[in-house]
Amino acid sequence: MTKPLAISIRGGRVIDPANRIDRRADLHLDHGRVVAVGEAPAGFTPSRVIQVPDWIVCPGFIDLSAHLREPGLEHKATIRSETRAAAASGITTLCCPPDTAPVIDTPAVAQLIQQTAQRHGHARVLPIGAMTRGLEGSQITEMAALRRAGCPVLGQADRPIRNVQVQRRAMEYAATFGLTLFLHPQDPDLAFGGCAHEGHVSTRLGLPGIPEAAETVAIARDLALAGQSGARIHFRGLSSALAATILTLARQHGVRASGDVSIHQLFLTEHDLDGFDANYHLIPPLRTQADREGLRRAVATGELAAICSDHQPHDADAKLRPFPETAPGITGLETLLPLVLRLVSEGLLELPDAIARLTSGPAEIIGRDLGHLTPGAAADICIFDPDACWTPSAETLLTQGRNSPFLGQGMRGRVMLTLLQGRIVFERQSGH
Repeated sequence: MTKPLAISIRGGRVIDPANRIDRRADLHLDHGRVVAVGEAPAGFTPSRVIQVPDWIVCPGFIDLSAHLREPGLEHKATIRSETRAAAASGITTLCCPPDTAPVIDTPAVAQLIQQTAQRHGHARVLPIGAMTRGLEGSQITEMAALRRAGCPVLGQADRPIRNVQVQRRAMEYAATFGLTLFLHPQDPDLAFGGCAHEGHVSTRLGLPGIPEAAETVAIARDLALAGQSGARIHFRGLSSALAATILTLARQHGVRASGDVSIHQLFLTEHDLDGFDANYHLIPPLRTQADREGLRRAVATGELAAICSDHQPHDADAKLRPFPETAPGITGLETLLPLVLRLVSEGLLELPDAIARLTSGPAEIIGRDLGHLTPGAAADICIFDPDACWTPSAETLLTQGRNSPFLGQGMRGRVMLTLLQGRIVFERQSGH
């Protein structure tokens, strides 16, 4: 692993939403840290100068949900393959859900994942510790020990806790230690057996539906418990406009809650299921156009402060069965930035706000000192060309998964260089 160099990045447009910086300026790095934005410190001599005219220089992106599949499902992907894809996508920090095999319910598994990521050196991986042992929803884990082992937050992946008393105890325990809980807002009984939004489209296609109430009922329950316990909760991957509205109202009444949205929910709807393409099989499901617009408004206002890839790579066989029997999820790391930039080109977000949803917003949610360019901060940097046009394909993706509905679509905006703690972990070669 190479040592971090003294680097000057010159001529770019530096955007650091946390510090309200948006101007053409130089950025100087040394010993893996940011040392200055603008004029270099006295006596600073860079080992390398990187000229980036007309490119954007910003903090490395933070993805709150990326399934890396290791340990346990290495036939789908590995920490090495997916962190390499993350680096090529400007993502320097990934949160890994706890549904690995074994589950991230002990410090040993959490440390194994971090050590594996550190050995490969492409991106920082933060494991999400399990709230209950084996994710079975009956016995809460040693949450404090998991935090000491490097888990910034705890969650249940997509396996909600049915027992309300267990959920309450988990929140009370988490509140005692100041831990944030990542919650998947879906009532398992209301959603059971479904694979599409319950409505006219699912009825016409003959697909078993998941009602909007599966999400809103779960949110209402957890918001009530959070208000009772004082716990800090975060809803991972909202899919309905009403859910975002309920969350906003609860926050106005003092409940310590936040939420994010997966990038595909801001573009796709239930109508995309018409061709029975399993790449559109998602949990939570793609919902109505009104839901999509409501989620977009929540992102624009900042009520949803983070946008995630919700990266779920699968092997080809997982998507080859009849639609309801296929594995849900899409691969999303390498299309995250261009899709967010599409929100900018459509006028939904200004560029600094879009970058905030990928940097300072997620950093605040997980409580880590990341996602900004303050002198002394870790030199996690993304440099991208906002005007570069390219088309993702199964042949060009670095992720081990090829399950994306966005393959073959023209994209604008491409990462050119990524640095992790001052080390160059990705540099795009000209012509690629």
